[in-house]
Amino acid sequence: MLDSQGLELFWTIVPSFILIFIGLPSIRILYLLDEVFKPSITIKTIGHQWYWSYEYSDFCNIEFDAYIIPSTELTPESFRLLDVDNRTVTPLLSQIRMLITAADVLHSWAVPSLGVKADAVPGRLNQVNFFLSRPGIYYGQCSEICGANHRFIPIVIERVLPKIFLNWVKNYN
Repeated sequence: MLDSQGLELFWTIVPSFILIFIGLPSIRILYLLDEVFKPSITIKTIGHQWYWSYEYSDFCNIEFDAYIIPSTELTPESFRLLDVDNRTVTPLLSQIRMLITAADVLHSWAVPSLGVKADAVPGRLNQVNFFLSRPGIYYGQCSEICGANHRFIPIVIERVLPKIFLNWVKNYN
């Protein structure tokens, strides 16, 4: 019983095979989830110390910054610490690809109601994709401790009908 090398070999190898048996299908599923097939729109998101910048790379000259709305300027339908002055507008029933990076420190672009969270790292481009079938306004915040007042970096995604989105693009320029 004291020097049972066969038993020690057994309780070392069997758990290893169990982990491999569990891990290989998981790796395949993670790879398939990260694959984007022909996104309709690509939006580049850049995290700054107190705001996010958005660039619609499929359209010319659509770039804006999204700052938090100060408490003194809130309307009754706005959410305190969650609403921004420029919402990110996306069309309904389309595959959206977000390219996320940061300009200064680590940030985290997180919208829990979309099930999306990605780190924004300076010098690195992370990719997230999502598809929504319902219109609405989705709120999120930077979920990284990226400095003082990091909670003041809200994210607002507004999903609208394609016709409304095309009008928004036309009126933006």
